[in-house]
Amino acid sequence: MRFNSKKAGDLLLLANGLVLVVLLNLLASFYFFRIDLTEEKRYAIQPQTKAILSELEDVVFVEVFLEGEDLNPEFRRFQKSIRETLEEFRMHANNRIQYVFTDPLQAGSEKARNEFISELNAKGVSPRNVIETRDGQRVEKFVFPGALITYEGFETGVMLLKGNRAQSINSSIEGIEYELANAIYKLSNSDRKRVGVITGHGELDSLQFAGLNNALLDQYDVHKVSLFAKTRIPNYDLLLVAKPTRFFSNQEKYTLDQYLMKGGKILFLIDRLDADMSRASEEDYFAFPYDLNLEDQLFKYGVRINPDLIQDRVSGKYPIVIGGDRNQPQIMQLDWPFFPLANQYAQHPITRNLDATLLKFVSSIDTVKAVDVKKTPILFSSQYSRRVSAPVKVGVNDLRRQMQEDVFEAGRIPVAYLLEGNFTSLFKNRFAPDGVDTTDFRERSVATKIIVVADGDVARNDVNPRDNSPQPLGLDPFTHYTFANQDLLMNMIAYMVEENGLIKARNKEIKVRPLDKEKIRNRSYWQVVNLALPMILMIVFGLVRAYVRRVKYTRF
Repeated sequence: MRFNSKKAGDLLLLANGLVLVVLLNLLASFYFFRIDLTEEKRYAIQPQTKAILSELEDVVFVEVFLEGEDLNPEFRRFQKSIRETLEEFRMHANNRIQYVFTDPLQAGSEKARNEFISELNAKGVSPRNVIETRDGQRVEKFVFPGALITYEGFETGVMLLKGNRAQSINSSIEGIEYELANAIYKLSNSDRKRVGVITGHGELDSLQFAGLNNALLDQYDVHKVSLFAKTRIPNYDLLLVAKPTRFFSNQEKYTLDQYLMKGGKILFLIDRLDADMSRASEEDYFAFPYDLNLEDQLFKYGVRINPDLIQDRVSGKYPIVIGGDRNQPQIMQLDWPFFPLANQYAQHPITRNLDATLLKFVSSIDTVKAVDVKKTPILFSSQYSRRVSAPVKVGVNDLRRQMQEDVFEAGRIPVAYLLEGNFTSLFKNRFAPDGVDTTDFRERSVATKIIVVADGDVARNDVNPRDNSPQPLGLDPFTHYTFANQDLLMNMIAYMVEENGLIKARNKEIKVRPLDKEKIRNRSYWQVVNLALPMILMIVFGLVRAYVRRVKYTRF
């Protein structure tokens, strides 16, 4: 009787457990949640990304081209991270994310394969040439670390491997969420922000500005804005001042000032000195400061662009003729210190995981007192740089001379600042310019932002002299390397117009935990610890348990 009672109790306990499991599954089907137990929350999706995914009205199809049986371990890790991110997207988008992995190199005949690869390249998914050693032999392979995203009949390509080096896998893994979510956002967003590009002061022309302009048009409504005869600038989320070369009148400065006071954001890309490579071959060419009439305005807001140029030993290259004759000149690319390669960034969402930015004739920036304004330096020269005060001699013939390394000792020099806070009007306690309407004049701004970059050429793309077509922004025509100029500027604009938006996803950090090479030299010790020790412990546990049971039940 006692035995039957115990058996019935066990069956009842089992039934209760099964019912509990069923109830938990039912509750989980109604209340979706996922728990990320990793230290850096590598699988957690940012709230901004979740909001975008939850608002999708149709299916997003993602075709990832990083596929193939002979991918090396690093790219397989990258592929796995992409798949995991897309699976998280699918869960948060209520199954409105569909994805597939394909290999473009398996697309039928050679002709069809080449046509397909050309189409991908035109859509922004370009191949990367990976060189590695296998079994003592050098092996080259093309991989396509990008994806094509389609939504409601529109599609866009996105490169998931950032930079031109396959070694940047880890930083690219950190950016997978942002790159995919940003591409989906561009396709699904109907409430586009408005960006105004200031004209009328010798700014970059349409060809020189085409690279950045095309990138802006993918995500924003872009309009040209003339300050002439205007007293207010309504309905623009951001104004872009890209490399002005002519004077700003006081009335135009007043218009900019009051736009800022009412919460507008401004991105200044300013050349302080008139330095031009087309004249650098002249024997006695000197760069002098521009007269833009913006110095006092920027000073009032908290920064000063100095009348100097930075020379940097970490720099881009420029080709010069070093020998040969007129028919067959001998050309060599030499380091040109006036073209710093800036890869020193602040720890900020704008600059996280960026490749180097190519600057041309950049000046230094100092900060000055501005009440209630937070100043964050976001871009620096390298530690091997120096300042040269105006007038600055600019001559390519100087490239032939050996640079004196001991003069490049100024350390990291800030060349771009983010200013955030409540700004004071330039025209506080001053007479307003003649002819402006001062009825709604404001002395203090609401909380807003300014970014000042002491280089207008950071937004200028080169133009192909053969067919007069614009080149991609950041492409060096001599080395064919694409620098991060476009990514930097787009991140700046995204942060300014949507500080709490998707740009926050760029804060994700994936920690690499490599094995200690010194400890793994003693392989036998760790093999015993990981394989033999658990088995020994299990045997000891079994013997002890058997002994305890024997002692317990032999007492009856």
